[in-house]
Amino acid sequence: MQLHTIKTLGELKASGYQSRSIKDEIRHNLLHRLRHQEPTFSGIVGYEDTVIPDVERALLSKHNILFLGLRGQAKTRMARQMTELLDEYVPTIPGSDINDDPLNPVSGFARALVEEKGDDTPITWLHRSQRYGEKLATPDVSVADLIGDIDPIKAANLKLNFADERVLHYGIIPRSNRCIFVINELPDLQARIQVALFNILEEGDVQIRGFKLRLPLDILFVFTANPEDYTNRGSIVTPLKDRIESQILTHYPRTIEQALEITGQEAGIADDQKELVEVSDLVRRLIEQVAFEARGSELVDKKSGVSARLTISAFENAVSAAERRAIINNEKRTQVWISDLAGIIPSITGKVELVYEGEQEGPFQVAMNLLDKAIRTQFVEYFPNPETLKKRRNTGKVSQEKVDDPYRPVINWFDKGNHLHLSFGNSDKEKLMALYQVDGLHAVVKKLYPGADEEQAGLLMEFVLHGLAAHSLISKKIFETKVEFKDLIGSMMNLGGMSTEEDEFDEES
Repeated sequence: MQLHTIKTLGELKASGYQSRSIKDEIRHNLLHRLRHQEPTFSGIVGYEDTVIPDVERALLSKHNILFLGLRGQAKTRMARQMTELLDEYVPTIPGSDINDDPLNPVSGFARALVEEKGDDTPITWLHRSQRYGEKLATPDVSVADLIGDIDPIKAANLKLNFADERVLHYGIIPRSNRCIFVINELPDLQARIQVALFNILEEGDVQIRGFKLRLPLDILFVFTANPEDYTNRGSIVTPLKDRIESQILTHYPRTIEQALEITGQEAGIADDQKELVEVSDLVRRLIEQVAFEARGSELVDKKSGVSARLTISAFENAVSAAERRAIINNEKRTQVWISDLAGIIPSITGKVELVYEGEQEGPFQVAMNLLDKAIRTQFVEYFPNPETLKKRRNTGKVSQEKVDDPYRPVINWFDKGNHLHLSFGNSDKEKLMALYQVDGLHAVVKKLYPGADEEQAGLLMEFVLHGLAAHSLISKKIFETKVEFKDLIGSMMNLGGMSTEEDEFDEES
């Protein structure tokens, strides 16, 4: 007989069912997973050797937990996955506001029902997916919201005095009895509200307006906080921090590979987009590198952090930019080009908090600079480092340098006054035709990547131009509808018919 088919308290007792606290439940089920080497948290990348072991130790110790970390570090996601460590079903008394355990009722309603009906008391079963409560801490949250208050309307309708437990209206925390309860952004909770949590965390009971009521709650508390909040908006009061047994520090992905896995897992790319648009590993790495550059940039507020949502949104925008271009040009298949990455700028500007110098620079310019730095960093992973070649050139071995420098024919082509315009709306064929105009560009790619097909070679050719511009060997300027490559000196001296369009944006080369 399956337990959750039992309908009465008598049947439950006869089955031999034993109640246990939520923390004991989680500890028991976690130990089972560890013994059988089953994963505790699925889809959490980069925490295998850091955060997850800390969480497992805290849960085995039956601790309440505070996740402390910057935004976009999967804090709430881990809390929500803890429900998978609960028993699949637990018995409750129907009609109870606080999920009373039939074998150990604590509310006045449940105790009275059990006393009246005895073994005939009806029971129902609560699935683990329903045993999760969450509240975002905001300054307007009140004690009544979280814990409860006296309901004078209920007292009047039922003709009860205020000494009767039935006049109480329970808040979200008592209603989360026998559940996991999460308070997000804890420092945003007013200090006087945080104080109201003391008794719940230490003694496990609630106090409502001095009402003589002891209500031992069975809750696993998980709190999340951003270190920024300690100085900008509020703080966690010291006695409350003292009552939260385990504080666990989270972090961003530490390698590009981890970041790639997260974005690939979380990005919402439609099936028809996947059929139409191909995304190379090069483009994926460039997008991830933008976040790494932002986290190390002096123009970005490090206290605020750079969420993993930046690269997820950027990846989605990059695919959509290529999709839009392909549809306009009536193409049945395309790829994300480097020039399509202009479409990820809105994903960057909205997700980085700038310091004063960054605000002076402007969000758009900062985003373009971050993309340029990402190109510069990744370029040397695919092609010879221009800085190394430049140092060798300065040694005086000019004749040898002409042989060894693969970029010299490309740079010479621009030095002769030639320039190249790549429109953001060009079809794949038009982009390839434009790139093949540059002397020596295809030779650079073919020498290092002889197995690349035409589309792959085209992307790498475009990447070479952006990489040379990022290393200040040629000039690159971004317009609203196109990117222009020219010789560096001519551009600096305003030679060669520089565009005077009002829509030009100066970009760090």
